[in-house]
Amino acid sequence: MSATIPEITQAIKKKKINSGVFVEFHQLIHELNEQLAPYQMFTAFPQLISRICHAQADVFQQLEEIISDLLLKYPQQAMWMMMSVSKSSYPMRVKRCQEIFVTAIQKDGNLTKFVQDCKKLTERLLELCEKDFGNSSTVNLNQSFKPLKRLLEDSKFSQILLPLQSAVTVKLPAIVREGIEHNPFPDTQIYIQGFDDTIEILHSLQKPKKISMIGSDGKRYVMMCKPKDDLRKDCRLMEFNTIINKFLHRDAESRKRRLLIRTYTVTPLNEECGLIEWVNNTTGLRNILVSIYKEQGFYMSGKELKANMPALHSSLENKMKVYKEKLLPRHPPLFPIWFMRTFPDPTSWYSSRVSYARTAAVMSVVGYILGLGDRHGENILLDSTTGDCVHVDFNCLFNKGETFEWPERVPFRLTHNMIAAMGPLGIEGLFRRACEITLKVIRNQMDPLMSVLKPFIYDPLVEWSKPSRGQRSNVTDSGEINNELALSHVQNIEDRMRGILKTKAKPRCLPLSIEGHVNYLLQEATDEKNLCQMYIGWAAYM
Repeated sequence: MSATIPEITQAIKKKKINSGVFVEFHQLIHELNEQLAPYQMFTAFPQLISRICHAQADVFQQLEEIISDLLLKYPQQAMWMMMSVSKSSYPMRVKRCQEIFVTAIQKDGNLTKFVQDCKKLTERLLELCEKDFGNSSTVNLNQSFKPLKRLLEDSKFSQILLPLQSAVTVKLPAIVREGIEHNPFPDTQIYIQGFDDTIEILHSLQKPKKISMIGSDGKRYVMMCKPKDDLRKDCRLMEFNTIINKFLHRDAESRKRRLLIRTYTVTPLNEECGLIEWVNNTTGLRNILVSIYKEQGFYMSGKELKANMPALHSSLENKMKVYKEKLLPRHPPLFPIWFMRTFPDPTSWYSSRVSYARTAAVMSVVGYILGLGDRHGENILLDSTTGDCVHVDFNCLFNKGETFEWPERVPFRLTHNMIAAMGPLGIEGLFRRACEITLKVIRNQMDPLMSVLKPFIYDPLVEWSKPSRGQRSNVTDSGEINNELALSHVQNIEDRMRGILKTKAKPRCLPLSIEGHVNYLLQEATDEKNLCQMYIGWAAYM
């Protein structure tokens, strides 16, 4: 090779490039692709899909070849990721996706019916997501939405994989041995056999539907059909969390403590609807605390809370007075009661408390790195079988919380109730050490973690793509842009990974040590000056 990758990259940046360099570059990519096992390339499938609208036709040709090969090798897993692109609102994305399907079908004609059936199922699920059932709390699928039921009753309908976390996540080999065929999806594949007749309508703003899919193993798998919400953020974050779990498992200190993030499948169907795997045996933190406060006679109604809510622009002294004198006395730290009742024997009580502290620590650090906000009590769930802390709803990413009318001022939720449940040492010991180990792993694995987030630049989110009033949109019909806002978010994440503090209130500084960085975050998260200024609905007093 007469040109190296850095030289080619530099030439592209300077736009001093000839067709010969491109030919060399494509040849190099082709050779490297030949050396990789398909499962290795499949780990980067979301990143590959995000670039299908590349301006260079030659680059798309390479991508088309790679993606179509992966679609043939792992059709069940790949199709769920391809469907949201095929239903995109950007014409160029839909066109390029269709071209990939055609290329794959040309290589194997048996794929034709499978692709058609996947599209039909996606269309029916999208219709169900968007259908308005009025004020009903439950509806009968057979009576109110026959198309979905009829689709799967056809004996000739293709087998389509249930989109479960365990079924779509690549399992890497323990030992890499050249020439040995590794199966990245070793678990028995469970296919969609049908749908339960009863659909539950949840009473939140978007009115998502809770449906039960019947698997080929005879079990029921609960999913949530969520409309009017771009789930690509949640999906990308789940990919990020899955990779973090792999790195946590590789690290000796982390593995010893069983540090992990509880993940679940998020499957976007288009840019505004999708499926979310239902997390069983979980209860919201707010529900747990409200139940205990009512029982103990401390409960404050919404009306009472509103009456005690300070004005947005009132002084810090006034906000602190309300927080300390009116809110905290009516919300004592009673969260430990839940652990004693849910885990009555000493062994399970202790292990659940340890699991809670460690899972809370890992997600606190990861959430801070990504600028995850809106961590109110309904977005943090507790597993009643293990004590694990499970986070849901990742729509408020990249420090979006700092732009709210009541700006978020804490890096993550660490209120007095959460600390009390960690035991007499509070944040010292288990929690602090788990935070430090997680941050160390993230710093050591910056490059692969950033590679998961960078597709955001090329696969813009709906809210970034819609220009503000008076602004000209920089989105073409391809939907591929180098969004300046996305670039700045990625830079901010890199800075936080390195230990460079940068918030709306604080300019950039020199990188902190891991211990210093964690200490700063814990101080910020528990500082009453920050907590008293949080929006009352976030419930910093709980």
